[in-house]
Amino acid sequence: MGILNGKRALIVGVASNKSIAWGVAQAMAREGAEVALTYQNDRLKPRVEGFAEDLGSTLTMQCDVAHDSDIENVAKSIEKAWGPSLDIMVHSLAYAPREELQGSYLDSVTREGFGIAHEISSYSFAALGKALKPLMQNGSGALLTLSYLGAVRTMPSYNVMGLAKASLEANVRYMAENLGPDNIRVNAISAGPIRTLAASGVKDLRKFLTYVEENAPLRRNVTTDEVGNVGAFLCSDLASAVTGEITYVDCGFNIMGMADV
Repeated sequence: MGILNGKRALIVGVASNKSIAWGVAQAMAREGAEVALTYQNDRLKPRVEGFAEDLGSTLTMQCDVAHDSDIENVAKSIEKAWGPSLDIMVHSLAYAPREELQGSYLDSVTREGFGIAHEISSYSFAALGKALKPLMQNGSGALLTLSYLGAVRTMPSYNVMGLAKASLEANVRYMAENLGPDNIRVNAISAGPIRTLAASGVKDLRKFLTYVEENAPLRRNVTTDEVGNVGAFLCSDLASAVTGEITYVDCGFNIMGMADV
C-alpha cells in the first residue's frame, strides 16, 4: 500500500516527460493517488492526455492560469468528477518572457515582464488555492509548489524569475497560515537545477548544472524522480505536521558558502 493510497491529486503544469511536474505525478500515482492533469492549451492537450493514460487516468482539463475562467473551470471539472474530495494540488509552473532572462537584471527587467513573471509564477498558486479550497473537505489537504534557490540568492540571468520565486515562497507562508485552520497544508520544494523545458529559457542553465555537479555535497545534480519522491512525501499523511516549509531537494547545494577549491 502506497503512502498516498486513496488520495486524489491534481497536478498543474505537466508539459513534458522531462518536467518536474511529471516526476511528481509519477511518484504520486506510484504511491496510490488518483491523478488528474491540466494542459495549457490545445497544442499540449494530446500530449498531456497521453501522460494521463500512462498514469491510468482519463481526467485532464485545460488550465491557462492567466485566465480566471480556466481556473474556475478546473474547479468545476474536479468537483464534477470527484465531488468535494480533492486531497492534493501540485502547482508546477513558472514563466517570464525569455528576454527577461538574458544578461543583467536591470538591463533586462521591464514593467510588463515583471508583472507577467509574478502573475504566472506566484499569483496563480494563490488563485488555484482559493478556487480549490472548497473541494478539500476530506478533513485534510495539501498544496505543493516548486521554487528554486534563486528566490533567496542571486543567480546569473535568473533575474526577474528570482523575484517571482521569492514572492512564491512568501505566498507559501501566507497561504499556510490562512489555510491551517482548515487542516490544509501548504509547502514548497526548492529543487536544484534540472534540464527541463521550462528551465531551458534561462541562458546560463548549463553553467548552473555544471557548477552544482562539481560543488554540491553529493557531487551530482538532482533528478525529477527524486523531487517527485519528496513531493509525494510532503503531500502524504506522513508529513501531517509540516506546513509553510521550503524543502530543498538539490543534493545539498543550498548549504554551501564556498566550495573547497
